[in-house]
Amino acid sequence: MFTKILIANRGEIACRVIATAKKMGIATVAVYSDADRDARHVSLADEAVYIGAPPSRESYLVADKIIAACKKTGAQAIHPGYGFLSENEDFAKRVEEEGITFIGPKHYSIAAMGDKIASKKLAKEARVNTIPGYNDAIETAEQAVSIAKDIGYPVMIKASAGGGGKGLRVAFNDKEAFEGFTSCRNEARNSFGDDRVFIEKFVEEPRHIEIQVLGDAHGNVVYLNERECSIQRRHQKVIEEAPSPFISETTRKAMGEQAVALAKAVKYQSAGTVEFVVGKDQSFYFLEMNTRLQVEHPVTECITGLDLVELMIRVAAGEKLPVTQADVKRDGWAIECRINAEDPFRNFLPSTGRLVRFQPPRTSMWASDREHLLGVRVDTGVAEGGEIPMYYDSMIAKLIVHGTDRNDAIAKMREALNGFVIRGISSNIPFQAALLAHPKFVAGDFNTGFIAEHYGKGFRAEDVPHDDEDFLAALAAFANRRALERASGISGQMRGHEFKVNGEFVVVRLDAEGRHEHLPVKVTGFDGGVGACSIEVNGKRYDISSKWHLGGARIRGTANGKEFTAQVERGVARNPLAFRIVHNGTRLDALVLTPRTAQMYKLMPYKAPPDMSKFLLSPMPGLLVDVAVQPGQKVQAGERLAVIEAMKMENVLFASADGVVGKVLASKGESLTVDQPIVEFER
Repeated sequence: MFTKILIANRGEIACRVIATAKKMGIATVAVYSDADRDARHVSLADEAVYIGAPPSRESYLVADKIIAACKKTGAQAIHPGYGFLSENEDFAKRVEEEGITFIGPKHYSIAAMGDKIASKKLAKEARVNTIPGYNDAIETAEQAVSIAKDIGYPVMIKASAGGGGKGLRVAFNDKEAFEGFTSCRNEARNSFGDDRVFIEKFVEEPRHIEIQVLGDAHGNVVYLNERECSIQRRHQKVIEEAPSPFISETTRKAMGEQAVALAKAVKYQSAGTVEFVVGKDQSFYFLEMNTRLQVEHPVTECITGLDLVELMIRVAAGEKLPVTQADVKRDGWAIECRINAEDPFRNFLPSTGRLVRFQPPRTSMWASDREHLLGVRVDTGVAEGGEIPMYYDSMIAKLIVHGTDRNDAIAKMREALNGFVIRGISSNIPFQAALLAHPKFVAGDFNTGFIAEHYGKGFRAEDVPHDDEDFLAALAAFANRRALERASGISGQMRGHEFKVNGEFVVVRLDAEGRHEHLPVKVTGFDGGVGACSIEVNGKRYDISSKWHLGGARIRGTANGKEFTAQVERGVARNPLAFRIVHNGTRLDALVLTPRTAQMYKLMPYKAPPDMSKFLLSPMPGLLVDVAVQPGQKVQAGERLAVIEAMKMENVLFASADGVVGKVLASKGESLTVDQPIVEFER
C-alpha cells in the first residue's frame, strides 16, 4: 500500500480523496493555483505544492508541474479526481512511465473509452446496445447538416473528447445543426484541445441512467447498481439518485451485465461509469464510458456501503476486489443535490465572490465512513470566508441524503436544503427545493427533458409554491418579536417611558413592483425565556417555539408541535428593517410594523429603479472575451453583441431589440461585475 499520494485536483473532490487517504493512514499532497492559495483542500492535505496561475491551462492541466510536484514530495501515486487530467490518456501513460502509479484505469482503457467515436465501435464489438448515428469526425457545418438530415431530427451534436455538458448541442432543424456544430467545435477546442465532433440520434423522452463498475488487475469486474441522472439542466446533472425509480430488475441486470462486458473488453481496472440513455419502453443504448470517479459517486456509496475512493486506491496498489457481484448490496435510497454558485432567478448565470456565510446543515454521514448511513452528508471544498473564483466550475458542495426509501430520502433532502445557509453569493438551492417538491419528481415521472419542459421560460420565485405561505408571515412576526424583546431590555431607559411591546402587528410582504400586501398579525403569550409565543394570521394560529437569536442565519424550532428549519436574514430588499424568511425554497421579504406605522407606510411613494433599458448590462461577473459591435453600428434583435466567460462556460449576449450602438463602455479582456454596462444604445 502507498504511504503518500498526490491529488491532482482541487475543490470538493480533492477534499473527498484526502478524507479516505487519512482513514487508510496515507499521507496526502495537494496542488494549488494562485486562486486556491487559501482553499480548503490545501489546508486539509499534509503537504501542498504551488503549480501556477489561476487559469487551469496554466496550473491544473499542466502535466509537467503535477509530475514534478509528485517527485519533489516523494508521492508514489496520483489520484486525478474528476475533470482536469482525469481522463487524459497521455497524462496517465506519462505517469506510469515516470514510475508513479495512476489511481485510475490504465492509459489504454482511457484511450479506448475517452474517444466517444472509438468507444461506440468498441461497444458494438462487445455486443453493447448502441444508438444510431455517424461515428466518424465531421469536418464542416454543411456536412453536419447533411448527416443530421440523413439520421433524422432531433440529433445530438457532441464533441468526441467532451464531458460535463460541454461541447454538446441538440438540434431539431438545419439551422440548429449548423450553429450547434460550430459552437460545439469551438467549445471542444477551448475546453479539451480536441475539436472532433460527431452526431447521433437523439432519443426523445430519454432517461439518463448510468452503471457504476469496478475492476481490478486480476480480471475481476463488478457493477454496483445504477444511478438515475435524468434531472439535468443544459446537459448538466442537477439531482442524482440511486437506485432509479424507473428501471425494472430485468433492465438493471441487463444494463449491468453489458457494462461489465464493456469494461472487460478494455481490461478496465478502477472505478468507472458506463452511461446509458433509456427509452420509455426500457430499451437502452450505450452513451459513453467515464473512465474516472463520477461527481455523483456518493449515492452509490450510500446504497452499497462501499467507499469507492478506497477501492480505487486498493485496486491501484494491486489488490483484488474485496466484493463479488453477489456481495453487492442495495440498501435504502440515496439522493444527491449539486449546490452550485449560480443565480436561478437570473437564468442560472454564474455567481462568484466571497462566501460571507457558509453553514451546511447538520451532518451524520461522512465521505469515508461506511458505518453511519441513513443520514445527511456534505462533500465540499469551501469554507466560510472563502472565495468562489471565476476560473473553475460552479460547484460549491454536494448535499447527499440516505433514506429508508425514496419518500424518506426526499423528505430528508428538503429539510437539509432548508438548513443550508449560503450568503455573499447566489446558489441554486431554491431551484433544488422546487424540483424536490414537484409532483412529477415525487412520483418518479420524469426524463431528461423535465427541467426544459417545466422551467423552459426560466425559474421565478412563484415557481416554488409553499403549502402554507401564512407560516412564513408567522415566522417573520416571530423573528420581529424576538428582536423587539432585545430592544425592550436595553438599559438606561427613562422610568415610566420604557419601551413597551404590543401584540398587534402588520406583516407587509415586499413586492419588487411596489405592490405590497398587508397581513394583520397578533402575537400573544410571548415567553422570552423559552422563546415561545402564539401567532395568529389569516385566521390561523401558530404556536412557535425556537431559541433563535437576532443575527442567527438559521431558525430551528417547532410550530404547532412539528419541527421545522428555516432561514432568516435582516436588512434585505434595500431596507435595514426588512426580514427575509426562506423555507422549502419559498422566500418572503417583509417588514413587520405596528398598525399605525403600516398605515403611514401605505402613503410612502414607490421609488422605481432607474431605467437601464438603453444599456447592455453584464448579467454576471466574468471575463469579457469579445465585443462584437462598434459605435454607430445598427443592430437587430437577436444579433450577437458580446461574449462573457465564467466558470468554464461561454455566455453569448444578444440584442433584445433593434437599435443603434452609441458607446462601447467595456473593453475586451476586462473583468466585469454584475450589472456593469457594456454597451450603451442611442434612444
